[in-house]
Amino acid sequence: MEKIEAVVLVKHRAFVQLKTALQEMMPADIAQLLGELIEEQDEFGEKELTLIFRVLPKELAAEAFTYMDSDLQMVLINAISDRELRAVLDELFLDDTVDIIEEMPANVVSRILKATDPARRKQINELLHYPEDSAGSIMTTEFVYFRLDDTVKSAFERIRSVGVVKETVYTCYVTDSRRLVGSISLLDLVVADENAVIEEIMDTTVVSVGTHDDQEAVANLFSRHGLAALPVVDAENRIVGIITFDDVMDVIREENAEDMAMMSAVMPNEDSYFKTSVWKHARSRIVWLLILMLSAAITGAITNHFEAQIAAIPLLVSFMPMLTGTGGNCGSQASTMIIQGMAMEEIRLKDFFKVVFKEFRIAIICSIILSAVNFTRILVTYRDIKMAAVVSITLIATVIMSKLLGSMLPMLAKKLHIDPAIMSAPLLSTMVDSCSTLIYFTIALNVLDF
Repeated sequence: MEKIEAVVLVKHRAFVQLKTALQEMMPADIAQLLGELIEEQDEFGEKELTLIFRVLPKELAAEAFTYMDSDLQMVLINAISDRELRAVLDELFLDDTVDIIEEMPANVVSRILKATDPARRKQINELLHYPEDSAGSIMTTEFVYFRLDDTVKSAFERIRSVGVVKETVYTCYVTDSRRLVGSISLLDLVVADENAVIEEIMDTTVVSVGTHDDQEAVANLFSRHGLAALPVVDAENRIVGIITFDDVMDVIREENAEDMAMMSAVMPNEDSYFKTSVWKHARSRIVWLLILMLSAAITGAITNHFEAQIAAIPLLVSFMPMLTGTGGNCGSQASTMIIQGMAMEEIRLKDFFKVVFKEFRIAIICSIILSAVNFTRILVTYRDIKMAAVVSITLIATVIMSKLLGSMLPMLAKKLHIDPAIMSAPLLSTMVDSCSTLIYFTIALNVLDF
């Protein structure tokens, strides 16, 4: 359904046609449509938004609600009655409810908790007490489990009775006195004899995580083992919840956004670009800009030290941007590959010397090709073999140095429990600029006649 069509139907109170059109849409598309309407249509306000939301069937409304951004959710929560809010919350999975609560101000949180029953409120509070970015904070307690002595027939009966309110039924878990002892897929149940005992057909090799494990480690486990769901256990190996693939996708998106921000010398920010104030944007950027600006003064000091040489041969200055830029690019390439490798757990700290040696060989090949091209270019353009030699030798040294720094710094940061992304492009470029400038003038001083 197009935005203009929705506006017309609401304006003419054609709620039957509106409901029919909305039911043909996916929940995520409904959420996107409502968000665009509230942003782009001047005549479309809170009242019209609430009318559309009330037209939706209860299950569809709840599912669409989970795809809305926090601002739109807050508008609807403030607009609908307590009875309507309770109906929406009853349809939500526990982890979705927790995600919503974490984004809301205190007054809205109070209203949400008031609209939930005491048992569910207790579960919500338990999840909220887990550390941020931990496995416990993104898990749900709504999962299907069986006992060892259950039969396949009784397992299906349990799925039919409780499966509709559980996060997933495609992977179920087997417990013994609440302790996790195995898992079983829906496919295994379907192909098994109905009188077979769960203990006989379950998979005992279960991958699990602790409640306080980092969410990034959880995402890596999903990627490594190709999981659809992952059980979360406490210190005594008792299953307390599961993490599903959709929650891990959110984690991956957040971690990628954080790494991109750090690699661009910007402090990570959870809010979207347009929802973040100008002052907050400036504040998140200015710290690193100040650090990089002040560190760049080192390059200026080195240049000033060789002022006499520059005055004697002004041509020296013209090659500095190319040398520093190439060095920064080479270092950024290396650091990006290493950070990506560490994120995918392909590269570990024990591989330090292996990685450095490989980057050294890559640097040799790249530097020879780059220096050969530059030597030819300078020789043809300026017909100065000494200047061509200085630039080419400097380029070889700069590329090797920057590749080595780009490979070592992220791994050293990991060793010091610092985010490796910090050691990426901006900081690395500043270090390479200073070092390449020093190398350049040192070589020039020894080769050229001053």
